[in-house]
Amino acid sequence: MDFILDGIMGAFHLLFSFDEETYSAIKATVFTSSFSVVIALLIGMPLGFCLGYYEFRGRKILKLISDTGLAMPTVAVGLILYALLSHRGPLGSFGLLFTLKAVIIGQICLSLPIVISLTASVIENMGKKHALLLKSYHLKGYKKVLTILFENRYSLMVVLATAYGRIVAEVGVAMMIGGNIKWFTRTITTAISLETNKGQFSMGIALALVLILLAFLVNLAVYELKRLDR
Repeated sequence: MDFILDGIMGAFHLLFSFDEETYSAIKATVFTSSFSVVIALLIGMPLGFCLGYYEFRGRKILKLISDTGLAMPTVAVGLILYALLSHRGPLGSFGLLFTLKAVIIGQICLSLPIVISLTASVIENMGKKHALLLKSYHLKGYKKVLTILFENRYSLMVVLATAYGRIVAEVGVAMMIGGNIKWFTRTITTAISLETNKGQFSMGIALALVLILLAFLVNLAVYELKRLDR
């Protein structure tokens, strides 16, 4: 028990003394996750809207592909991206492997199916009250799209929180194509894995506490947004 108590005490010391190595991993995680989820929203929400609102040929197949992406193992995504970004791969000349840019690409690949599928579900299952209200406006074009998005804003924010929660805690992609390089590409999850294996429980516990806090804040946001949407 002593080493656990010592680890917890050491963790709080690292956090409150603003240890540079600990906060380097936290900054890398917050930066890559935030940037990735913004890009995923910009790409995924329009696609999800079209998938959920319009009827067209091949819609069911596209939904099936997007839904399959929800269950894609992170290590499988990491393996595919590693093959593409390695110096022998088709994108190797860009020199992205083992950089934060590679981690961002991987996180976008993980969060994009979530944004597309959940946005499509929100639009497709829009409440009868909202549908009747929108119909009464007699809107067309982009005004109609923006109004639909605004009326479903709380549900769409849940989509954002869900996607962020997925990528902030992932480890497979960050480990395989980020390389877990100290001061550069080391994220919270990869640092926890490494430091625990090295027996450095203090840093592992400190970073785990931060990760738990982030997960709590994301879930709190989802809970509050669902409550507002009722």
